[in-house]
Amino acid sequence: MSTENEGTAVPAAPSAPPAPAAPEPDSATAAQQPGHGAGPAPAAEQRPSAATAPEQPAHAPQPGPVPAGAPYTQAAGAGWPPPPPAYPSYGGGGAGDDGIGGHSGGPAWGAPRAPVPPAPKKRNGGLVAGVLAAALIAGGVGGGFGYWAAERNDNPTDSTTVSAAGDLKDFKREPGTVAAVAGKALPSVVTIQARGGDGEGGTGTGFVYDKEGHIVTNNHVVASAADSGAVSVTFSNGKKYDAEVVGRAQGYDVAVLKLKNAPSGLAPLPLGDSDKVAVGDSTIAIGAPFGLSNTVTTGIVSAKDRPVASGDGQGSKASYMSALQTDASINPGNSGGPLLDSRGAVVGINSAIQSGGGSGGFGQSQAGSIGLGFAIPVNQARTVAEQLIKTGVPVYPVIGATVAMDEKSTGGAKVADSGAGNTPAVLPNGPAASAGLKAGDVITKLDDRVIESGPTLISEIWTHKPDDKVTLTYERAGKSSTVDVTLGQRKGDDS
Repeated sequence: MSTENEGTAVPAAPSAPPAPAAPEPDSATAAQQPGHGAGPAPAAEQRPSAATAPEQPAHAPQPGPVPAGAPYTQAAGAGWPPPPPAYPSYGGGGAGDDGIGGHSGGPAWGAPRAPVPPAPKKRNGGLVAGVLAAALIAGGVGGGFGYWAAERNDNPTDSTTVSAAGDLKDFKREPGTVAAVAGKALPSVVTIQARGGDGEGGTGTGFVYDKEGHIVTNNHVVASAADSGAVSVTFSNGKKYDAEVVGRAQGYDVAVLKLKNAPSGLAPLPLGDSDKVAVGDSTIAIGAPFGLSNTVTTGIVSAKDRPVASGDGQGSKASYMSALQTDASINPGNSGGPLLDSRGAVVGINSAIQSGGGSGGFGQSQAGSIGLGFAIPVNQARTVAEQLIKTGVPVYPVIGATVAMDEKSTGGAKVADSGAGNTPAVLPNGPAASAGLKAGDVITKLDDRVIESGPTLISEIWTHKPDDKVTLTYERAGKSSTVDVTLGQRKGDDS
């Protein structure tokens, strides 16, 4: 499910180049030179101006080039205070000839310094600077209000992976800052490469769930390699491990992997409480958008309980969630990665995006993130992950009735006239039948949650567990009624 600023550095202001030593004037020519009069010398306490500064003796040491970034200092004898700059180095009077918004009439702080000659090139072992060009194609999604049909966030094409630069062993930031949270979480986030037996696959993200080597991600990240393919994970330090699929819940879009040779010292990410998340809370997303591993983006929780379905929402192969919406940038490759709160706890699994580029799949020229990303709430993901680790098979809560899946419908979820294969829409002896629901009833609320469509109802039911008791409000022949329903269960994705 498709569910991932650098400032421009201002160059150091150039300093004036060293002035050439002036020759000693003889008595015959001194009176003829400008600035050399016969008047009395200035008083000792007077500070010479820049125009009348005494000449430097020929033997005086000359200043060398000023290194880039060195602080500005006043040259001896140049007068104080220095004259103000004609144009400040941090701004300009509009776009000039330099094309960057500054003025091209001269340097910002005095005359330019002498150019520093480049270091001689080494014949062997030299550092080569290159330009990395990457063609990025994003996947688009489409959908309606009340039912967000979100494309799956896999990346079927190989992408260049750019590792985070720098050594983090001395990395220190104040607790609670984005840098501190990201620095602590990155070693526990992995980039996943999945390849099916036919060569199809893509790149996604996952995170360390426990010290035994279980990795949580999206089902659609590894689905192509679940039966006869290969899965590998790469940590932020570049170390790569093979993994196997422990279990998949296609309806929840959650999967669990297990490292085949798990290293010691794994640090599971702490899990938060998605029920306590509030709109406006800070969020941090970590993943590999377009294969760019270890990418960190930030935002806020934009909305809660947003009904989201993968694909077109039709049939048993759709995935549903009552999602956390975030404006943190999420793109193809972020799938399965953690959505963190400001403390660094996982509150969701990034899974889908809403894009303005249309409703095509990946491989088409679709737009990327437009600030509408969706994550599976961690409380739901935790329950599913534990079930998969324990049995390898997902369990879904159900009401025992088939509802219409038209995302354009409003006003509720209508119980269909018949189920799959002409089976009854309301299963005999099922939870809905026991509560008295019939074909044609329109369910408008589940507990206090307004139900707008079939996908909304399913995504809300799946936030619960089997045997949970819920209250359904429904309409029949223009009359509204409420009834308590104890949820049943369905095991597996094929039943």
